[in-house]
Amino acid sequence: MTNEYENDQFFQAYSQMPRSREGLDAAGEWHQLRELFPPLEGKAVLDLGCGYGWHCRFAHEQGAKEVLGIDLSPKMIAQAQERGVPDGLFYRVCGIEEYAFPSERWDVVVSNLALHYIENLDAVFQKVWRTLKPEGTFLFNMEHPTFTAGVHQDWEYAPDGTPKHWPVDQYFYPGERITNFLGCQVRKQHHTLTQILMGVLNAGFVLEAVEEAMPPAKMMDIPGMRDEMRRPMMLLVRARKETKK
Repeated sequence: MTNEYENDQFFQAYSQMPRSREGLDAAGEWHQLRELFPPLEGKAVLDLGCGYGWHCRFAHEQGAKEVLGIDLSPKMIAQAQERGVPDGLFYRVCGIEEYAFPSERWDVVVSNLALHYIENLDAVFQKVWRTLKPEGTFLFNMEHPTFTAGVHQDWEYAPDGTPKHWPVDQYFYPGERITNFLGCQVRKQHHTLTQILMGVLNAGFVLEAVEEAMPPAKMMDIPGMRDEMRRPMMLLVRARKETKK
């Protein structure tokens, strides 16, 4: 997994984003993702690619008995720790692919905007299945295949600077995509919708929800937000580790 977040220029720009400064309420997808969380009271929760720790703190506030957030970036973990580490909440510098995924350890595994950096998603899905307790929940949000297959992951613009359309190319060719994000080159991994959803199913999960993120009505007056209704940017999936009978 690449680690652009250790680039000082990139991290500084990232830290100025509304979701970095204001937390979950500034994230356009949060109104949908929040509804997909299972009850967390008394649960053990693992956050893959926890970033600033917003979802870890949410889980702790909802009564989770234990929460572990892992992230490849020491800068991200440092920011998460600066916001406070109450009893039962833990952070660790660790990449998703490097984590041990102990057998039947967690009730809930969540990942937000991290899995599109992973090349071998199937392997991660299988490890998540292993580390979940029976009937455990896997909830993730990643960049939508329509977004990762976008040409330079940007709009085609009219002469006056307004977005004309979102060009998509090489959709059925998974692999690395290099795009400009926050003034830096960022490496991501493109996966088709089939690869993502069948990867979840083939790992042994039961799909419970599949949603494409849309900004809430209260955010529509934010510049550029109405254009987010023209193509999906994020894919939200909730799956369950079904107990074998």
